[in-house]
Amino acid sequence: MTATLAPQPLTRPAPEVVPGTPVLDVVVPVFNEERDLGPCVERLHAHLTAAFPYPFRITVADNASTDRTLVVGKDLAARFDEVEVVHLDQKGRGRALRAVWSASDAPVLAYMDVDLSTDLNALLPLVAPLISGHSDLAIGSRLSRTSRVVRGAKREIISRCYNVLLRGTLRARFSDAQCGFKAIRRDVAQRLLPLVEDTGWFFDTELLVLAERSGLRIHEVPVDWVDDPDSRVDVVATAVADLKGVARVGKALATGALPVAQLRREFGRGPIGEADEAAGVAPGTTAQIVRFAAIGVVSTLAFLLLYSLFRTAMPAQVSNLLALVITAVGNTAANRRLTFGIRGRRHAGRSQVEGLVVFGLGLVLTSGALALLDVLAPGASHAVELVTLVVANAVATLLRFVAYRAWVFHPRRQSA
Repeated sequence: MTATLAPQPLTRPAPEVVPGTPVLDVVVPVFNEERDLGPCVERLHAHLTAAFPYPFRITVADNASTDRTLVVGKDLAARFDEVEVVHLDQKGRGRALRAVWSASDAPVLAYMDVDLSTDLNALLPLVAPLISGHSDLAIGSRLSRTSRVVRGAKREIISRCYNVLLRGTLRARFSDAQCGFKAIRRDVAQRLLPLVEDTGWFFDTELLVLAERSGLRIHEVPVDWVDDPDSRVDVVATAVADLKGVARVGKALATGALPVAQLRREFGRGPIGEADEAAGVAPGTTAQIVRFAAIGVVSTLAFLLLYSLFRTAMPAQVSNLLALVITAVGNTAANRRLTFGIRGRRHAGRSQVEGLVVFGLGLVLTSGALALLDVLAPGASHAVELVTLVVANAVATLLRFVAYRAWVFHPRRQSA
């Protein structure tokens, strides 16, 4: 399946095959993988030798390993002419990919995880559109309908929730940001890599969002993927880092800190579409609902955190009021920009005032719910208070979306 993510009439010339220079450089980032590195590289080298019709290189990127990983990598480089090893003094998959890709002379750059969870038969379909000049980046997708995936329910749910979050907050249209099976053209990488800040697991997502906003063509390949039961990824720490990354990139896009328009011109992708430039409502009710829901989840978590913080020193009603006012400002600004596609400062002040009016409805509902709880269950625990507030907030959120769409951010009012 190929996903064309924006109108892109241009293709790039196919890379010239230079004698002595690989067409493809596959990076394998590793940290303390002395046991798995050897079998991985041997299997990958055998596959490329038999199935890949161009010169290739395999680069082992050692991320400050403390075991014998670097020694194993050097042994592999001594055994195979096509294998090289690079050592970094600091950890971070993103840091390793940036270092190797920035220095590589291959016109097409790729990477895969050392566990080789992805079937290698997808490698040639992954990089072929980049070699031909048809596409700029390529990703393996475990969420495609034709993908065959074996993994636990927890990772499946996390992956799909993360995908929904990206679609709702950053308007991402690629299907799988986390699959460790991606490729990029070197000329594109040279322009985008200096703009990507993350050095860890969010590196992939940030690169893809930036590429998509720059009008580049992202090719998606359904993959067969088997979960590695020995994976040492810290899911909680990674999730927290990803949320911070989403907030940072969203802010950079909203404030214009990322030179998206300039990149579009440089890549020859033309101006941003009319729906992105004009103040108005982003098309598609379903897409609006998804984005609104994602922002609502973040706002609710922020509200509960603030409420719990204030509740240690203030009464419930005062804590509720302060938490609602603070989250109201951020929620209105986020929905104005991300859900309804309104840019610029025009009517921004009016939107905030009207947003506070809408949040007044939420205050009435949540305050009323707390008052009712105090009557029905005097002295209820903090946990019961939070459950009551979540239910009241859910009702208020539904009504808030209707008010936003029909009143605050209605396109006729924005263009008046």
